[in-house]
Amino acid sequence: MCLNCGSGVSRRNFLTAAGIGTAAALAPVAFAEAADGQTETKVITGHFDPGVADFVYLPVQVPAGVSQISAVYSYDKPTVPSGTPGNSCDIGVFDARGTKLGGAGFRGWSGGFRDRFSISRTEATPGYLPGDVMPGTWNIVLGPYQVAPQGMNYRVEVTLTHGTPGEPFKPNYPPLKARGRGRTWYRGDCHLHTVYSDGKRLPTEVAAGAREAKLDFITSTDHNTSSSHGVWGEFAGPDLLIILGEEVTTRNGHWLALGLEPGQFVDWRYRSRDHVLPDYARQVHESGGLTVAAHPYCPWVACNFKFGYTDFDAVEVWNGPWTWDDDATVSTWDNKLVEFARGGTGDWLPAMGNSDAHNPGNVIGLPQNVVLADDLSRDAILAGIKAGRNWLAESAAVDLAFTATGPRGQSAGIGERLDVGTDDKVSVHLDVKGVPNGTVRLITDEGQILQQSLDASGSGSVTWLTTPAVSVYVRAEVRHPQTDGTAGAPALSAGLNFGAMAAMTNPIFLGRS
Repeated sequence: MCLNCGSGVSRRNFLTAAGIGTAAALAPVAFAEAADGQTETKVITGHFDPGVADFVYLPVQVPAGVSQISAVYSYDKPTVPSGTPGNSCDIGVFDARGTKLGGAGFRGWSGGFRDRFSISRTEATPGYLPGDVMPGTWNIVLGPYQVAPQGMNYRVEVTLTHGTPGEPFKPNYPPLKARGRGRTWYRGDCHLHTVYSDGKRLPTEVAAGAREAKLDFITSTDHNTSSSHGVWGEFAGPDLLIILGEEVTTRNGHWLALGLEPGQFVDWRYRSRDHVLPDYARQVHESGGLTVAAHPYCPWVACNFKFGYTDFDAVEVWNGPWTWDDDATVSTWDNKLVEFARGGTGDWLPAMGNSDAHNPGNVIGLPQNVVLADDLSRDAILAGIKAGRNWLAESAAVDLAFTATGPRGQSAGIGERLDVGTDDKVSVHLDVKGVPNGTVRLITDEGQILQQSLDASGSGSVTWLTTPAVSVYVRAEVRHPQTDGTAGAPALSAGLNFGAMAAMTNPIFLGRS
């Protein structure tokens, strides 16, 4: 059966519309009750004009006695002029409990990674939540986030299978604690994807990659879904803490919700102008989790971060292999440090680095966070990140130690404050290993104040003297040589001769607060 065949759908002829993220609904599709073992399929076609709402809901009236709901969708991809975005459309589904923002009806999302899904009590397509196919109005949600000038022709095929439900799915959540080493530095990657969103690795492959990278912890952050939470328990162990999370992928940028409760879902169907993000950030915080602004200068559609940083605990300044947008993010972050250090209100914003690894060609742990934590547990790791007691490294082969010492032997480390007088002499010391011919930089609220080369061994030390009157904070970077192979300049006067980041620290603040 073909419903809505040939219909044109634009902002002017939606049946309903809402302000949050802009949403709209198509005409409902009704199914009749049927005997066990029978299936029924209905096909819905139509057209989206440019300017369509962010999310378009297709109501599906599900009768009693359905054991499985399935959908397949497609859309055309006409030729567009060079530089003009072509058609792209996401898909997900909400069950009979409704589509309310943050409500209980969420049953899955696969974005544009899959063209079909199935849900039953026993199992579901990765990205979707197994469970009862209860009677009532379900909503298949389409997200046409890029529409060609010619518009988008779409087709959705919905199939209901009638019968007795199978056994309930039994989730296997990871434990909140692994075998730690007491208060020490732990390495981890907090931005990773699997086949449960748009990644091409299975959870077992991600866990194996983390162990190969010598990581102590990882966070699962599949896009806009909690569906992978219930499978991670099998792959955690005494040597690997797996923290549950989500990458919240909105139309105004992405953010990471780290340390979610098992099965906790964070909604993404809003823009900055809707003023609802603080509600979702608060939900994450009430669960003991953290909010992290992800890759703020990512050049892809809807990736640029437009929410500001007020509701966030940290910012991902380094995402995957070092590129120009990471440099831009570090610059913005450093300006935020200056605002705080010179009397800004609120807390300072710590930096993070994560791989955002999706596919086998992406290196898990490039970069990684090296976190000073009391133990290898969810709460201890998150507490270290929130406090800024972490530095970022491209791999486990890179190591450093960074401290500031006052005139009476007082000392402070990364993310801490050295409580000394304004004119007290402070000695800043950095030890580095694992960056052959690299360049060490010390940076304060006045900018770079020291640059020194490492030799071919990749190891070296730097000591620098200052006072809180001169430097409100100091942080360190270790960069690779320029891509042409030249080593870092031996002195600042020789020029800023450095390339990609190998390691960087959060700041040490100097002086009394």
